Amino acid sequence: MDWNSATWWWIAAGALVAIEMATGTFYLLMLALGAVAAALAAHASMGTSAQLVVAALVGGGAVAAWHLRRQHAPAAEPAGSNRDVNLDIGERVHVGSWQSDGSARVDYRGAQWSARYAGDGSPEPGEHVIRAIDGNRLLLGR
Repeated sequence: MDWNSATWWWIAAGALVAIEMATGTFYLLMLALGAVAAALAAHASMGTSAQLVVAALVGGGAVAAWHLRRQHAPAAEPAGSNRDVNLDIGERVHVGSWQSDGSARVDYRGAQWSARYAGDGSPEPGEHVIRAIDGNRLLLGR
């Protein structure tokens, strides 16, 4: 069995994908793209130097592009107030009465929770929305 340079590039691409799956480092997928591009260059009968240049340009360019994209992306909300992390954010609860310090006890999901008012103005009894969760305390607003 004769292994040409394209075969080695495909093996390198597969190894990079496998390592990425084990580590979760997304940048390795970008480098795997470079290895795939070099394998395609090898199939096009380009020389070894050209294959290395193609791998470097495509892989390095993809890494740089992904890095710039992540750098300019908006920052994620903190986990305590991010609905993607905690599905309780945005749910409604009923507050019967507030303590003078802005805290209350509310029934939510069949249990008693500590709650604190985190809205504008003064807290009033009634329906409130869960804005965030701080430990085991609900932060409520209108």
